[in-house]
Order: sequence, then C-alpha cells, then structure tokens
Amino acid sequence: MVETKENKMGTMSEGKLLLSMSLPIMISMIIQALYNIVDSIFVAKFSQDALTGVTVAFPMQNLMIAVGSGTGVGISAFLSKSLGEGKRELASKVAKNGLLLAGLSWTLFLIIGIFFARPFIASQTSSEAVVEYGAEYLSLCSVLSFGVFFQITLERLLQSTGKTFFTMITQATGAIINIILDPIFIFGYFGLPAIGISGAAIATVFGQTIAAVLGIIFNLKLNKELDFSFKGFKPDIDIIKRIYVVGLPSIVMMAISSVMTFAMNKILDGFSTVATNVFGIYFKLQSFAVMPVVGINNGMVPIISYNYGARRKDRIMKTIKYSVIFALSITIGCMLIFQFFPEQLIKMFAAEGEAEALLEMGVPALRIISLNFIFAGFCIVSGSVFQAMGNGVLSLIVSVARQLVVLVPAAYILSKIGGVNAVWWSFPLAECMSVLCSAVFLVLIYKKTIKKLDEPEKSL
Repeated sequence: MVETKENKMGTMSEGKLLLSMSLPIMISMIIQALYNIVDSIFVAKFSQDALTGVTVAFPMQNLMIAVGSGTGVGISAFLSKSLGEGKRELASKVAKNGLLLAGLSWTLFLIIGIFFARPFIASQTSSEAVVEYGAEYLSLCSVLSFGVFFQITLERLLQSTGKTFFTMITQATGAIINIILDPIFIFGYFGLPAIGISGAAIATVFGQTIAAVLGIIFNLKLNKELDFSFKGFKPDIDIIKRIYVVGLPSIVMMAISSVMTFAMNKILDGFSTVATNVFGIYFKLQSFAVMPVVGINNGMVPIISYNYGARRKDRIMKTIKYSVIFALSITIGCMLIFQFFPEQLIKMFAAEGEAEALLEMGVPALRIISLNFIFAGFCIVSGSVFQAMGNGVLSLIVSVARQLVVLVPAAYILSKIGGVNAVWWSFPLAECMSVLCSAVFLVLIYKKTIKKLDEPEKSL
C-alpha cells in the first residue's frame, strides 16, 4: 500500500506556513495595488475629468471583483475542506464547477457593459465630460472582463492546494503588463495612436487576460491534486449551492463597498469634482494597506479550512493569531505613512497647474481617513476567519453595519453639518463600530465552533 503524504497545511509550523502561503500573494497584491495607482496617475496626467471618470466607474469595477473574488472564496473554502477530509474527487468537481461560474459571471458583466455603462456613470455626475470618459472606460472593462473572472478563479484553485507562489507570478505578470502598456496606449508611444482613457482600459484587460492564460497553464501542469478533465462534466447544483453558501455573503459584503462608493460619489459630487477625485485618490492609495492584508487572508483561509476539516483546533488558533499580528503591522505602518507624507501622496495624482486645489482638500482628508487603519487589519482578518469557518454571514453583518448603517449616513449628516472636511471623519467612526462587532463575533465563533473541535467527532 502506498502511503499518502499529508498536505503541508496539516504539518508545517503555523507561522512559517502562513508566511510561505501569504508572502507570494502579498507581493503580487502589492504589485496589483501599484498598477492600480499607476493607472490612475497616468489617467490624471491625461485629464482630471478622466480621473473623475475612472473614479465614478470604480463601483462597477469593484462589483466585478466582488463577484469574482466572492465566488473564489466559496470555491477555495469548499475545495480546501474537501482536501482536508481526503475527498480529492469532490475537490476536482468543485474546481470545474467554479470555472463554469467564472464564465457565467463574465456573461453577466458583458451585458452590463453593453447596455448599462453610460446610465451608471451618468447617475453619479452632472459633468458631460466625466460621463463620456467614465462610460468609455467602463464599457471596455466590462465587456472584456473574461480575463479578470478566470484569473481570480484559477488563482484560487492554486491557493487552495498551497501553490501560492504561482499566483504571485500570474498577478505580477498581469500587473507589470498593465503598467508597461498604460502610457503606451494612453499617450501613444512607439508609433501607436494615443487613445486616452480607452488605452487605460485596454491595458487593464490585456494584463488580466495574460494572467488568466498563465493560470490555466499552471493549473494544468502543476495542480496534480485536481483533475481538470471536462469529459462527461455536468454542472452540479448541490456543489454550486455550497460554493455560494460561503461565497454569496462574501460577494454581497464586497458589493456593499460598491454601494458605499456610489453613495459617497453622490455626496461628494454635491461639493466639487475635486472632492470626488480626493476620495478616488484615497481609495487607490488605501489599497497599499488593504491588498497585502488580503494576501494574508488568501493564505490564511485554506489553512483554516483544511485544519477545520481535519479538526485541529490548535493550528486554527495559531494561524488566526499570526494573521492578526501580520495584518496590524501592515495597516498601522500604512497609517503612519498617510499621516506624515500626505502631500507627496497627493501630488502624484495632480495634473500640472491643478495641485493646489487637490492638496488643500486632500491632505487633511488623508490624515483623517487613515485613522481607520488602526483597527482595519484586525477587522479584515476576522471577516476572512468567519468565511473560512463557513460563517460568511457574520462578515456580511459587519460589512453592512460598517458601510451602510454607519459610514454613509454619517457622511451625509456630517456633510450637512460641517461641510466636505467633516465627511472624512465618517471613516474612522465606522471602523470603531466594525472592530467591536468583529471582536464579539470572533469570540462567538470560538465558543460555538472552534472550541468544540477538541471533542470527539460524533458518528452518524
């Protein structure tokens, strides 16, 4: 009889395992954040109205990421748990149904891009120039979004089996291609025509498509735990339902960010396009704090899911502890950068002759909003713990409470009481509520689920 070697997620020391799983993803996430920022910097140099157009397109782009990433969370948690239980055939079925869902997600946003891009942009701004730029950018990103959906899904399959190094390669490659192509397409270098904001969109989707192609290659060549043969494949409704038990709350949770951003754009448009641009600049910059923590989470979720399936409480708790420590180190470090260097950050996005207005509003905004980073690392990790343990609805509750119950109403009220500078205080205020809810739910998860893993498993 051939002895089966256990996956490293059940044997390697927790801190070393988390770093080995997370570091490649964190590096790729940092590069991802960098290309999002570079994208906006080039667009800003082209036109401030174009930057505003990208900003008001962001809620729909974020919704695309929400659908792809949320579905990926469900796939990853289900697949890793199946492998932890030794059910490799089931894990392969999860992977194939996940790829089907990626194709269906793209079809949905193809339709949105064709018919609803312009009305969506027009609903957030009264500037015709911004509408033109935003609709042009969003239409291309939506219609050609097949790359982003397959990239996310294929990377999740690699992460679920511990091959996070290869997700770093796919994400980094896509991001670097985007960074290189942005100025070439936007401003027209090497004999190519200058196509402005359309160039930024084309560079983005081209990078995503190349990353997806690499994801296919790596999965077929290296992911031997999974069978990718589609011969005789049929969609499994039960598997799809189980993917969305975890994935749907994650989708809704991330989609709430789109609703929040949409609402904030509406509130800030009542003051000026400069206010909208400051908000957009913050959202690009805060990805340097959030994306690396998401990288930690992407490494953490399969570890927790695997050890949950294997009923190993001690490994779950140590993984959570290390994740929180690493996440807080990142977010607090970023908060200090926002506090001490806001002028330098804002100037990167200012077109010639337009820096003064952005600095006047943007410097205090960055200092105020970044106070929420003190708690953000803990809250982000806690949300992913809930998802990994099959309680994604708790993440949803925290997200709804933070963004829709507290942040948006507070921003609206503060805008009426104290003007645009008061609006920024709604972010740290909402984060205070979020950390309280997250702590309470984490204790609840421990008492009701994790603590009981020490008890003998009941036979049916």
